Amino acid sequence: MQRASRRGPRAASGYPGDHQGYFDISYEPRPDNVADPGEVVWTWVPFEEDHSQGKDRPVLIVGRDDGWLLALPLTSKDHDADAAQESRAGRFWVDIGSGNWDSSRRESEARVDRVIRVNPQAVRRIGARLDAERFAAVADEIRRHW
Repeated sequence: MQRASRRGPRAASGYPGDHQGYFDISYEPRPDNVADPGEVVWTWVPFEEDHSQGKDRPVLIVGRDDGWLLALPLTSKDHDADAAQESRAGRFWVDIGSGNWDSSRRESEARVDRVIRVNPQAVRRIGARLDAERFAAVADEIRRHW
């Protein structure tokens, strides 16, 4: 996984900011090499504090909004040990297990309180389809948070 921050056209070109509020959560994975809700993809994720910077990372697509894909950032860091601290900071995570999106097959977590917008053309790679049961658990946590 890339570690260094980058600044470039994918980061700053027209990003309208993170999605806020209610949206229709959908599960529509299709085996067609096009990013769909229910799939984990690799794309540019802008930093929260400065949308002109960010890094390439996996996200779980959870819906659509006016031509954008809506996605949750993923991490392989385990936040169970620091859940209280994360909660105080307004960050909430749900375990999604491991999958083909991570070459080392590490366990991952999805951040349910931050919904980013993804330009479908900026998706670098489709990593895997999340099974319906795990996706439903993520959807429940999104609804609980929002």
